[in-house]
Amino acid sequence: MNYFETYAPVVTWFAIRLMIVMGIIFSWALRQVDFVMAYPQAPIETDIYMELPQGIQTKTCNSKDHVLKLLKNIYGQKQAGRVWNSFLVDKLISLGYTASLIDDCVFFRGDIIFMVYVDDGIFLGNNDAQLQQAIREIQGLGLNIEDQGHPADGSYEFTQRALIDSIIDDVGIKDSNTKPVPAKVSLRLHAFKEEPVFNLNFNYRSVVGKLNYLAQTTRPDIMYATHQIAKYSSDPRTSHGEAVIYLIRYLKKTRDLGLHFKPDPTKGFECYCDADFSGLWNKAFAPVDPSTSKSRSGWIIFYAGCPISWASKLQSQVALSTTEAEYIAMSQALRDIIPIMGLLQEMRERGFKVLCTEPYVYCKVFEDNSGALELARLPKLRPRTKHINVCYHHFREHVRKGLIKIFPISTKDQIADALTKALAQNDFQRHRRSMCGK
Repeated sequence: MNYFETYAPVVTWFAIRLMIVMGIIFSWALRQVDFVMAYPQAPIETDIYMELPQGIQTKTCNSKDHVLKLLKNIYGQKQAGRVWNSFLVDKLISLGYTASLIDDCVFFRGDIIFMVYVDDGIFLGNNDAQLQQAIREIQGLGLNIEDQGHPADGSYEFTQRALIDSIIDDVGIKDSNTKPVPAKVSLRLHAFKEEPVFNLNFNYRSVVGKLNYLAQTTRPDIMYATHQIAKYSSDPRTSHGEAVIYLIRYLKKTRDLGLHFKPDPTKGFECYCDADFSGLWNKAFAPVDPSTSKSRSGWIIFYAGCPISWASKLQSQVALSTTEAEYIAMSQALRDIIPIMGLLQEMRERGFKVLCTEPYVYCKVFEDNSGALELARLPKLRPRTKHINVCYHHFREHVRKGLIKIFPISTKDQIADALTKALAQNDFQRHRRSMCGK
């Protein structure tokens, strides 16, 4: 009765990483802010009443006969996040900020960039005095401020040691046994319906949720292994639980690893994409697990040599050839990179410095399949590939205009290979250095 919309946007991780890379390159000031008790600062949308909390008594009659009328937006409402976001956006617009056309939670005003993630924010700009003035203007909303300063060696390190330790504690690993890779090369996870139901002493879904957040924020090296075990959260079996433990033993060995940002101003956008054609195919499991026939896409996007976006996911349709699987992976990767290019172009049009080597911001895509390269470069309708025209040819116009350039690369140098399959230790660690800097 009291709400209609509940969705509230948050800034994308690629925007955060992109802005931080830009800040390092151009020596921008960076300040992080936290809105204290954010939700109750927003006015209530409509008359809303709530039951009296336990422990509150009325003088005149039974507490069950009374309710409280809300005066402010509070935590726990379905629409609380949306109400707060609308309130904050209105405040920012009144102060002269303009929202990005690419990311609703990136705001521009003159030489200042402000990014919002629920009740946290990051200010960036080339003038710290301007940032401090901008912060004072919204300080009425209640702010905690942290000055991130400038890195001494021109680099930033992003790690989540506390989260990794929390995962290790959740699973209860006390011994010193560790693993050099996040997943066994010899094991391809399937439904394993013939095995006993998972009964190890930890909450499978909770651990997978934490691993998924870790993989998406600072640990691209565990993205493939995490997605593999996340597929079976609804009905985990013994082998799936053992795969979780194997992955966490790898995290225990590499708990200090994260993202190392040391930008190379000579580089622009680079995207490495790959596919594992029907890599999980297993005739015995196919009747109970149709996903065994699907291929896996993996890609990682760099800007100035720093990773800003990555993914490892099963393709939504069954690819009929290696060429088709690789082409679908390339198309999926470019769905991510085109908006990032748009955000950078938008910044450029607003007068911000950006790195680009040609009049237009462009992206290099490294692909190791010759058939996929030909499909991307030559707009020819072929009988064997015409069925993928509508879904996956969306980026060809960018290729024709020269905004995206596609280059071949050897499988040995294909960084995204680590996002599509379990690799042996030497190959995995070589690609990990490219992704994480270590």
